[in-house]
Amino acid sequence: MKQSTNYGQRSVELLSPAKDLECGIAAIDHGADAVYIGAPKFGARAAAGNSVEDIAKLVEYAHLFNVRIYVTLNTILTDSELTETEQLIWELYRIHVDALIVQDMGITRLKLPPIPLHASTQMDNRTIGKVQFLAKAGFRQIVLARELSLQEIKDIHQACPDVALEVFVHGALCVSYSGQCYASQACFGRSANRGECAQFCRLPFNLIDADGKKIIHEKHLLSLKDMNQLDMLEQLMDAGVSSFKIEGRLKDVGYVKNVTAAYRQQIDEILQRRTEYRKASSGKCEYSFTPNLVKSFNRGFTHYFLEGRQGDIAQFNTPKAMGEEMGRVKEVRGNQIIVAGVKPFNNGDGLCFLDSEGKLQGFRVNRVEQNRLFLPNKVEGLSPKTVLFRNLDQQFEQLLSKRCAERKIGISWQLGETPNGFSLSAIDEDDNVATLSFPCEKQLAEKPQQENIIRQLSKLGNTVYTTVNGHFLEQREPTGSHGWPSRDKIGRSQRSMVNEYFIPSSLLSDWRRQVIDKLTRVRMANYRQEISEWHQTEHPYVQPTLTYLGNVMNNKAREFYAGHGVTQMDDAFEKQSVDKAVVMFCKHCIRFAMGWCPTKQNGKSPYKEPYYLQSLDGKKFRLVFDCKNCIMKVVIS
Repeated sequence: MKQSTNYGQRSVELLSPAKDLECGIAAIDHGADAVYIGAPKFGARAAAGNSVEDIAKLVEYAHLFNVRIYVTLNTILTDSELTETEQLIWELYRIHVDALIVQDMGITRLKLPPIPLHASTQMDNRTIGKVQFLAKAGFRQIVLARELSLQEIKDIHQACPDVALEVFVHGALCVSYSGQCYASQACFGRSANRGECAQFCRLPFNLIDADGKKIIHEKHLLSLKDMNQLDMLEQLMDAGVSSFKIEGRLKDVGYVKNVTAAYRQQIDEILQRRTEYRKASSGKCEYSFTPNLVKSFNRGFTHYFLEGRQGDIAQFNTPKAMGEEMGRVKEVRGNQIIVAGVKPFNNGDGLCFLDSEGKLQGFRVNRVEQNRLFLPNKVEGLSPKTVLFRNLDQQFEQLLSKRCAERKIGISWQLGETPNGFSLSAIDEDDNVATLSFPCEKQLAEKPQQENIIRQLSKLGNTVYTTVNGHFLEQREPTGSHGWPSRDKIGRSQRSMVNEYFIPSSLLSDWRRQVIDKLTRVRMANYRQEISEWHQTEHPYVQPTLTYLGNVMNNKAREFYAGHGVTQMDDAFEKQSVDKAVVMFCKHCIRFAMGWCPTKQNGKSPYKEPYYLQSLDGKKFRLVFDCKNCIMKVVIS
């Protein structure tokens, strides 16, 4: 990894998602310091698996920029899957994956290579005690629960200063604490802890009271807005966060490009001002577009609980993307509408609106003439004063479909004399050096050569490098100042040129290619992969017993917990029948959203408790409000 001369600096990592190799490369090109990607099997997004061969290609590309690759193996595993998991882990280690993100403690009892393990948010990491336990067990990075506040994160960091803390900063929110949601398994036989979530929380429900009175009709009462902490990154750094994670291993490449670029720019702006923090990878990104988070898939944005409980974190009307507000309908004329607003539309845009029943309706635009939109057909429900949203910006999507970013590693050149010819050196921004000597007859130049030398050596367009400084025809010893070549770095066989010599452009180009190839080999050889041996520990777990909430799926996990003082363990929810089980533990509270919270709002409901969620197929789920812990529980009735 890139080294800093300021040992007090804390590395700050932007961690982007990749559903496949294309998305992973795009994430790197657009500024990610690390990328997380699904293994062929056993990831918490079963639909986002990747071959070992593709992961190997991503690793090779990433390491050139000192970008790390984390592979997700974060499902709970059956006993029959453990041998295959162990074999897969060794395969991933051999292709130089930087870390594994895991949930199942049974993995720690396998024969593991010295690869770092990161504790998935599926482990339900929300307390100081849990993070301390995991850090002492050997986890190198811990993904905190999304529901934590800044103060709670700060308290965890102060109690556990030596472990890297990772937090989600952008993307979809699970309404239940991660790893503690069993609704999909209970209703559809698809376990979220096994990577098969059926998105129960995005379904419409009726809210009914104890007397069967319908309070709310067919609304998405568990569907949350998406997280957006772009303006909170500096506060998160100061709270102790080292890794900023973007959700989205099922998102398309345009989403990855846009969101990664937006967060890269914001982080870089902070790093310029705050020298106690440093970037975790190498290279500088240049973009041919302006990132705009509103233009990528989102359900509306929220800080969630980062600044405490907020009233507007859910989107009851729809779980789909509404996008950016564009204006109001001024007039409807058949299949034409006139819009009152200042934002420009494009041919092919996708627009939507909420109809009189609060349901989302959408349509495409055929053609645009200023604020007059021509539609394929007349759209029912559109009327004057209807608010229009754009959830597909055709022009922006076309821009993202092309190559719209370049990431370049800065290098400096030095051309010098040797007894039999010349030497050419390149030193990069991480102090890697490549030097080659070239036998060549010396021919004094009749006119200045520096301009041509600079031009030829700077032709780096098809590489990951760019010239940012150069000592081409120095008549003094290189000083090594400002991080550029020193005599020791370059080598004793080279000396600065006293005379100007004519060197054909073809030779300079060939030398440049050879030195660049060597520099790339040097960079890859000098990449420092973290080595982390797993050692068994015996410190006590945070509780002596485990219910189905412990997600104990296999005997290796039982061994782990027993070795840490757990005396009683129930099977995972997926292995047993739990009568009237709590299938969700939610910080989101419907009673609070309705203004009825007795503790924080002094609210009073006109309806009789208990309340029930009723799905459209008639299933009922009782809501239990644990006000002491400020949690809403969803219970199978």
